[in-house]
Amino acid sequence: MGKPSGSGKKKAGKKDKAGKKDIGSAGSGPAKSKPAGAPGSAPSKPAAGRGSSASKKAAAAKSRPRSASKAGAKKGAKKKAAKKPMFKVGDKVVHPHHGAAVIDEVTEQDVAGEKRSYFVLKVAIEQLKVLMPVDTIDQSGIRSVISKTAANKVLWMIKNEDPQDSGSNWSRWYKVLNEKMTSGDIHQVAQVIRDLTHAQHTKGISPALKRMTSRARSALTSELAYVFQEDTDAAAARLEAALHQMLKRMGVLVDA
Repeated sequence: MGKPSGSGKKKAGKKDKAGKKDIGSAGSGPAKSKPAGAPGSAPSKPAAGRGSSASKKAAAAKSRPRSASKAGAKKGAKKKAAKKPMFKVGDKVVHPHHGAAVIDEVTEQDVAGEKRSYFVLKVAIEQLKVLMPVDTIDQSGIRSVISKTAANKVLWMIKNEDPQDSGSNWSRWYKVLNEKMTSGDIHQVAQVIRDLTHAQHTKGISPALKRMTSRARSALTSELAYVFQEDTDAAAARLEAALHQMLKRMGVLVDA
């Protein structure tokens, strides 16, 4: 009677072990899907290949814009370095505040520990020299002297176009005239001379406007002297003749 019960226990134990094994295998999932890298599992080369090639392409795509921008910056720097100023030594130019001048020479000066090149402008009327940086002279308002055709048009405008009156707002008129004086445009400077000369003969002008008239006359006379290759006295006579005709046409002057 004792032997059957013992053998039954052994069989039950085997069943329990088998049951445990069944439970363990059920918890680990299907036997076919072995984890990657486990012994006996096939290496997933295609997936790895796709990932590595995609990452290489992404890295290459990121590097292209940077390299392109660096190359573009280098080209831009070369172009900037290669750009030459529009003026050279010996050129006749017009300074917006000082009138006609000649570029006399190029000099170097230390500015904040850095050497910079400057054009030396010899002003015609004021007998002074003005330094202008070579690398920024194109943006300084300095321009070339006008042609003979343009100069004759300026003189024609003074003789034949009606002067503009100040009206009642003198401060506004002064501001407009001052803007024309600093514009660097010879036609606008000629308008200042025409308008102030007419006002001076009809109702008088302030000392400040008289000084402006003198500066405008000097600027135009100095440029006319360069254009017609004559001295300043001959150029001033040209301007006076044009103003005289304007005043006669407006009825301000009457020949005896």
